[in-house]
Amino acid sequence: MRNTTFRLAAAASVAALVLSACGGDGEGETTDEGDGNGAATEDTGAAEGDGEGITIGIKFDQPGLGLMEGETPTGMDVDVAKAVAEELGYSEDQITWRESPSGQREDLLESGQVDMIFATYSITDERKQRVQFAGPYFVAGQDLLVPSDSDISGPDDMGDAILCSVTGSTSAARVNEEYGVALQEYGTYSECMEAMSSGVITAMTTDDTILAGFAAQEDYAGEFKVVGNTFSEELYGVGLPKESEQCEEINEIIAGLWEDGTMDQIVEDNLGAADYTPNAELNPPEPGGHCG
Repeated sequence: MRNTTFRLAAAASVAALVLSACGGDGEGETTDEGDGNGAATEDTGAAEGDGEGITIGIKFDQPGLGLMEGETPTGMDVDVAKAVAEELGYSEDQITWRESPSGQREDLLESGQVDMIFATYSITDERKQRVQFAGPYFVAGQDLLVPSDSDISGPDDMGDAILCSVTGSTSAARVNEEYGVALQEYGTYSECMEAMSSGVITAMTTDDTILAGFAAQEDYAGEFKVVGNTFSEELYGVGLPKESEQCEEINEIIAGLWEDGTMDQIVEDNLGAADYTPNAELNPPEPGGHCG
């Protein structure tokens, strides 16, 4: 079922894209939710069919979650977005994918450049001042990625090990402050992976899903493992404009994706190569309570 709110937002998105041809988008800020390369937002894939398409924001630089290769996005967030869009009445060829760096997500929703965002978008009270959230559709947690033969089982037994810190990362800073772990700073998580592969650093930390996505890449097959000892809770929500009337409907769709096994299959398809298993104490989550 399509909603007037989405039709208006889609129209606003088209207008915004026309205007953007006269000037570039702003830079995204580096955070602990992705590669942190500050890439400008881009659109991929025009809506076809009856012209009533939907624009969805995703990450373009998170393997296993939201990764744009050519014009084809892949990842867990992408597959969840497709499943939700289908239940709302949109076929895949009616989706326009827009890059949504962490620092731009609220702006993209408020300006109508996207209708919804699936981008490891953690639900927080601060963000709810500007947008609303359906979900959560998944609960992740901060964890460690270490070499497959490592004996490290958590941040409290890292000893003299060196932890990757991405510029601006709050997750690495938290481990440093609470456990006194030594940090080595890099610009992106991709650089961290290269340093870990060469033995320069011992571990890196961020959401366990993001870690699993990097570990599942073919270049690192069998080389790393997610420790599996999370020490935070990150509620991944569907970012929506404040005026959207689809929040509760999307909550029902999310619940259905867990009930019929679709979510389990999506996680396995995208993160299973890293032997990643969702935290059974936190998943399935209970969608609701974040609309409005």
